[in-house]
Amino acid sequence: MSFRRLGRRGGFHPPYTRPVGRVERSATRLLASAVAVFSLLGAVTLVQAQSTGREPDAKHGAVIAAQGTPAGAPPCAQCHAFNGVSDASGAFPRLAGQSAYYLADQLQEFAAGERTSAPMTPIAKALSPHDIADVSAYYASINAPFLPLKAPDPALVKRGEELAKIGSAERRIQNCDNCHGPEGAGEPPAIPYLAGQYAHYIAFTLQMWQQGYRKNSLDQMGVMAKKLDDQEIAAVAAYYQQVKATLETAQSHRND
Repeated sequence: MSFRRLGRRGGFHPPYTRPVGRVERSATRLLASAVAVFSLLGAVTLVQAQSTGREPDAKHGAVIAAQGTPAGAPPCAQCHAFNGVSDASGAFPRLAGQSAYYLADQLQEFAAGERTSAPMTPIAKALSPHDIADVSAYYASINAPFLPLKAPDPALVKRGEELAKIGSAERRIQNCDNCHGPEGAGEPPAIPYLAGQYAHYIAFTLQMWQQGYRKNSLDQMGVMAKKLDDQEIAAVAAYYQQVKATLETAQSHRND
């Protein structure tokens, strides 16, 4: 399962020309070189493309999380908690420790209508670019504990682990860890962690892709979600909810 959708903003779109002969070959080499440069820049290019021209202010982001904004955005803490762990119901995703790039990107997509959510769309539209950068930086900076949750069915977890680590070659289902990292630890900046994320939320968002309500990453996540049945969605969601050790270790290393 991949949220990799990296080129939407700031992509390279050269004007169309019709070179001939040697000029055509030179233009082709130039384009190939440009693509290589963009690939090598990777995460740095992505973050710069999303930049608002200033360093994000995590302290201001904390104010937004606690109090909302004068423009009418409510406090994020009402649903996601001030420390970004949300609640055990899984109705709202855990935000603590997700990459700032990913969080900001999702807010921008809510505002643009690429993700559909009755509560989140108007909230995202009420946030300025600086607000989005700041609140994303705030939640990305938090290393919060995981809530104690009821242990899932071991058989369900085992099936989810198979899908996460191996996938299904017969049905062309790619293993989730291929994009989301070992045991769902994430591949920052663009791909979120799944380890420790709430099973209810993971299942819900996969169903949103299945039903066409979530329109980002249609070529990857949309395709993969439609290959999973309800039991497989429940299984992979249950597996990732209880995988926390890898993520805790990764967060600890980032904070050292």
